[in-house]
Amino acid sequence: MAALLCFSCMLGGDTLLASDKPIIGAEEYVIVMPYGFKVPARVDTGAATTSLDARNIRVKGSMVSFTLPPRFGGSTITAPIVDWKYVRTSKSREKRPVVEMELCIASIKLRARVNLNDRSHMRYPMIIGRNVITGNFLVDTSRSFMTSPLSGGTEAER
Repeated sequence: MAALLCFSCMLGGDTLLASDKPIIGAEEYVIVMPYGFKVPARVDTGAATTSLDARNIRVKGSMVSFTLPPRFGGSTITAPIVDWKYVRTSKSREKRPVVEMELCIASIKLRARVNLNDRSHMRYPMIIGRNVITGNFLVDTSRSFMTSPLSGGTEAER
């Protein structure tokens, strides 16, 4: 069903002019495909990479399995590890597994590298970093939830 909801992600060309890039706010909803769960995300231009709340992370060889938070279905997902990311936090430096996921943001569907981390103590289950923002979106930090990944329109149009 999420594929149908994000159908408008597949329309249009791959190359956008700056004026054609969707404007997103400091917070936006994201659909993680093909799993179809929708999460609120913080758009963080200071974060190099995108991060997803993953619980019970288990690495076995080149694969990682993790559980989504209960409010997003609690499903267990297994995916290949495409990289490892060292992330500096306020308390330490962490090594996190990175997977590729298909994201739908503002009705733009794209593949992105996402690092996995337990974000249960954080307000947002997902951080959208520069690896997704750069070349795809313009950010207006004075606004929030400007678009919907379902319709491609602004919240006011829904």
